[in-house]
Amino acid sequence: MLRASQQDFNVEVSGMDRGQPDETTVRAAVALAGRAPSVHNSQPWRWEAGARSLHLYADRTRGLPATDPQGADLVVSCGAALHHLRVGLAALGWRAKIHRLPNPAQPDHLAAIEFQPFEPRESHVALAAAIPRRRSDRRAFSSWPAPDEILQQLVKTARAEGVDAHVVTGKAHDELLIATAKAAGIQEADPAYQAEIRQWSGVYPGASAGVPAANIPAGSHQYGDLRMREFAPGSLLQGGPSLLGEDAGTLLVLSTSSDDDLSRLRAGEATSAVLLEATAAGLASCPLSQPLEVVETRELVRDEVLDGASCPQLVIRVGWAAFNSDPLPATPRRPVIDLLRDQERT
Repeated sequence: MLRASQQDFNVEVSGMDRGQPDETTVRAAVALAGRAPSVHNSQPWRWEAGARSLHLYADRTRGLPATDPQGADLVVSCGAALHHLRVGLAALGWRAKIHRLPNPAQPDHLAAIEFQPFEPRESHVALAAAIPRRRSDRRAFSSWPAPDEILQQLVKTARAEGVDAHVVTGKAHDELLIATAKAAGIQEADPAYQAEIRQWSGVYPGASAGVPAANIPAGSHQYGDLRMREFAPGSLLQGGPSLLGEDAGTLLVLSTSSDDDLSRLRAGEATSAVLLEATAAGLASCPLSQPLEVVETRELVRDEVLDGASCPQLVIRVGWAAFNSDPLPATPRRPVIDLLRDQERT
């Protein structure tokens, strides 16, 4: 096969037929998509541009075999990038027409995107503005619970993406905490997992991926009965006076009727939608995939938290940031030049 030249690429993207976005617009949208959350900030996606379309592929070279042996987190991460792209395009004046898993012969080809001119409303611009402000906040949250009306709006937001969302309370909440702690114990006893954590967290300044020490709380990562994932030692200070044991964060579980790549992709899109909605509402948030990365605890969440009615895909923790918390720094991101290339042609 012959690759199109960079000049051809520029002609294809910036010179798309009338009614198509130009190169600057496509690159801006891909840059916003690159701000999506991903497991260990691995950013396991790549994009290819055609004359009238954009294509999302899973990048398996950035997979985490010890953390995510089935590749479920990887596809959820790609779904979050897809939704970020949709939001960015909408704010830039383009509706994304999505064809999910368009080619059964290419399972890593997760989506093909076509473009339709679109008049953005203020709500689209506001949601896009939340993208660079969103952070995964692993600190203790305030002792003030999030209002029920906001939580119910987050549930509606997920359901609008075809994914169910459950605000976890009571006995189900206790079971989720048990599953989370059990998964942490199993993973931390695995030398391969420990090596992977060291590789992807506490990364040096200038890295383009991974979780820097500046985004990892120093000290305890146990907030009441919730055990957070243990990364490399961090330098992020907790906000205000000690709130350990007083965290009023809320846990939501996103779930789907099936457990395949299409379901995971949609769960990732719903994850992005919920996180951006939470950010726009002023809430802190953090995705939690650890209890679903171990087969035993994933089944526990399915049976004891969801009553066996659906397949869990991700846990999201939301709440108010602790009093006087410092703003979180942005985690590193891969440059667009590494993410976007022209589509191969015969």
